[in-house]
Amino acid sequence: MGASLHLDAEIGDIAETILLPGDPLRAKFIAENFLEDAVLFNKTRNAFGYTGYYKGKRVSVFGTGMGMPSMALYSHELIEVYGCKNLIRIGSAGSYQESIDLNDIVLVVASSTDSRFDYTFGLPGHFSPNADFDLLLAAKASADKQDIKVKAGNIASVDVFYDDDPDTWKKWAKMGVLGVEMESAALYMNAARYGAKALCILTISDNFVTGGALTAEQREKGFTDMMKTALGMLEFID
Repeated sequence: MGASLHLDAEIGDIAETILLPGDPLRAKFIAENFLEDAVLFNKTRNAFGYTGYYKGKRVSVFGTGMGMPSMALYSHELIEVYGCKNLIRIGSAGSYQESIDLNDIVLVVASSTDSRFDYTFGLPGHFSPNADFDLLLAAKASADKQDIKVKAGNIASVDVFYDDDPDTWKKWAKMGVLGVEMESAALYMNAARYGAKALCILTISDNFVTGGALTAEQREKGFTDMMKTALGMLEFID
């Protein structure tokens, strides 16, 4: 057991900037293919986490699993116990718009949600989860420098994957929401509450309008432009 309840890591094992894919195997892929001198800091529950260097900059990568409860637990410990300051989710999403196609990269400016996670903070209203502006600018600068096209906008961050109403997504789409994932709202709320910066970068793996979808292997290993965008941000983060 490490310094927290759910991670093997000791204080100092995790960098201030951390990439957070949902899939632990994607974390392993990034460590093995992009980082130098990568060291495994967590294997509890097979939620693999590594710390290494990218172009001389220290960075960590950790697989959070699926859903807001998992993201909320891990992001809380990463911020409050390990002192992470820049938390960058890199994940997959389903598109609600025909113009947002497979393999497109989306920077999540704001995260609409059906979750009641904000009630845990005892607020007198509903919190609007949004990205940190500095990280958003860093992601755009990174993408531009590498000639990687990105789009930006609102994403639905939901608790339910298998919705009983197959047309629920159309209501979000009418409001201009670009697509759906299941973690960003909890990440943004925890970052706001505990004084960290957060950004979610997504690659479109499914399209609700056209019915297109990537394979499981493509989702695990094929999101290299998203990974390069996130890692390239290190040049622009103080």
